Amino acid sequence: MAGEPMLGGRIAIIGAGAIGLYYGARLVARGEDVHFLLRSDYDVVCREGIRVESVDGDLHVHPVQAYRTPEEMGSMDWVLVAWKATANGRFKEVLGPLVGPGTRILTLQNGLGNDALLAELFGPERILGGLCFVCINRVAPGRVEHTAGGKITVGEYVPEEGNPRAKTVSAALKAAGIPSTAADSLEHAQWRKLVWNIPFNGLAIAEGGVTTDRILDELGLEDEVVALMREVIAVASAKGHTIEDSVVEFEIDRTRKMGAYRPSSMIDFVEDRPVEFEAIWGEPLKQAHDAGVGVPHLERLAERIRRRLESGE
Repeated sequence: MAGEPMLGGRIAIIGAGAIGLYYGARLVARGEDVHFLLRSDYDVVCREGIRVESVDGDLHVHPVQAYRTPEEMGSMDWVLVAWKATANGRFKEVLGPLVGPGTRILTLQNGLGNDALLAELFGPERILGGLCFVCINRVAPGRVEHTAGGKITVGEYVPEEGNPRAKTVSAALKAAGIPSTAADSLEHAQWRKLVWNIPFNGLAIAEGGVTTDRILDELGLEDEVVALMREVIAVASAKGHTIEDSVVEFEIDRTRKMGAYRPSSMIDFVEDRPVEFEAIWGEPLKQAHDAGVGVPHLERLAERIRRRLESGE
């Protein structure tokens, strides 16, 4: 891989859960200069490193450049944001010490609105978004299981002709063994991912904490999944982003092959952690209303999720 592109410079991983640990470890293995901001995992990772059990080859990264505070890390060339959108209120506090004149920020978060908030705080020209299509779970401190996928679609918040920054990042990710493409439109890629996230993450919570196989088979909710997907596609279309109808069948077939998969939002729900409601369901629902698109299935799903989150059951 010598001579292949790299991100280069000092890279910060902010939010070292499953996504941050996995992709950060891949970048370390590539030879990138990666620094991890850790909280609960700090002692274990310093002592034992990061372990990735992956269908694409296991990794053990040790030692790890780990820190407890952003002030210890200092200015970075790249900041990769991998925490849940529920923590976005801390963007200024945590990212501020890391951002210098040339720092670029790549958010790997779910849903809508994350890149816009980062652009408001740190300047739109710095911001890129990455959509992660991966089956992955953090199973213990510093330990990740990766069972399928791994592709990252990268887009520019303010696109330049030819998307040069997105293509540069995508090429560096590929060199690290991470499948990647550069998107012509970041917003289109975000809506494309919501086609899966809205129904499967949502119904997994609404039904009380169930896996994707139960949604499609035991609970007989495939028709509801299809209806939700078609509503997402309709909103995307109203905003100028065409998503082919064939995506519906593709995503359902792909999900069946995952088996008893636990969507990330369902895991947050059953483990009593904050759920990314606004980014995944609230903001898309608002944009549907603003665009004048009827989304009765999404409205009902959002209300069911709210009730589950309020009751905690």
